[in-house]
Amino acid sequence: MSERVFMKGGEAVAEALIRAGCRFYAGYPITPQNEIPEYLSRRLPEVGGVFIQGESEIASVNMVYGAACTGTRSVTSSSSPGISLKTEGISYMAMAKIPALVVSVQRGGPGCGSIQPSQQDYWQATKALGNGGNKHIVFAPATIQETVDLMETAFQKAERDRNPVVMLIDGCICSLMEPVTLPEMVEPKLAGPDWRLEGHADQRPGRRIIPFGTEDFVEEFNRELLKMEQAWDERDTMVEELYMDDAEIVVTAYGTCARIVLSAIQQLRGVGHKIGMIRPIVVNPFPKAAYNKLDPTTVKLLIDIELAIPCQMVDDVMLALPPGIPVNTFGRTGGNIPTDGEVRDAILELIEEGEAQ
Repeated sequence: MSERVFMKGGEAVAEALIRAGCRFYAGYPITPQNEIPEYLSRRLPEVGGVFIQGESEIASVNMVYGAACTGTRSVTSSSSPGISLKTEGISYMAMAKIPALVVSVQRGGPGCGSIQPSQQDYWQATKALGNGGNKHIVFAPATIQETVDLMETAFQKAERDRNPVVMLIDGCICSLMEPVTLPEMVEPKLAGPDWRLEGHADQRPGRRIIPFGTEDFVEEFNRELLKMEQAWDERDTMVEELYMDDAEIVVTAYGTCARIVLSAIQQLRGVGHKIGMIRPIVVNPFPKAAYNKLDPTTVKLLIDIELAIPCQMVDDVMLALPPGIPVNTFGRTGGNIPTDGEVRDAILELIEEGEAQ
């Protein structure tokens, strides 16, 4: 049976990784995600897995690259500047078609920034997680429970595409304590029976994973990546739409910020404001259809709210919207987490500004 326990977010994430079949982890300490490797350092050996604290982020991601080549479900995690250091290894895994899971716990930036929660890595995760233009499916859960529930799905999509997948969370999710129902343990199986490196002892032809090639090879490889990304739009978007039936104002947010926004919207609807909400659960591929179907004759304003200044997801929102719907934003960052009251007041102010124009 599934267990319901009271856990800190980072530890719940780590336990979910194990229950989803992770048997190799390499990482390097950085706040606010340290509970993930700390928990895995104790727990992975109990299930026959391997934990390594590398000498650096660069070393750790390349250890994951090597372990994932064997078909083992392999994971690395870090926060903001640490993910920046891992991007070269992630792009190498993309070129070699190696599935792995990257847990990105956002904190303030740029540079080392602050150690507090933020949502300033949206562009990094969805647009440029490595050189060469490679992209990844990026999950952006809003609660500890949702993060736990999506972990097995994330591994499955990585293995289906032979491409790294990103779990994009933030320091709030890692640091909160909430009741969470843990999933059943998945029996770990090696991925890629037709490509994994496992030794063959002359029983079959040898295998070689090629991370580079001629100009023609690279161009053709990128054409194949494009086909994969186009297929994501058809099958891998995930979005939650709330109170949209009568919405004249639409607010959009993701992750931890969406929890605060939902509380503010519920307060405003309680006093008669017709406000709906769109929450992407997967931010790449972006759920363009949820925005494109909005009717400009009904929706007077769309407000994007993020723990980022400037807001970042809003770029994708504006590309997805039909013409005629004005857009405005509200953001806090650097570890400044707005209350639902602050968000409520910001929404009202933006509505008033829109009506005045």
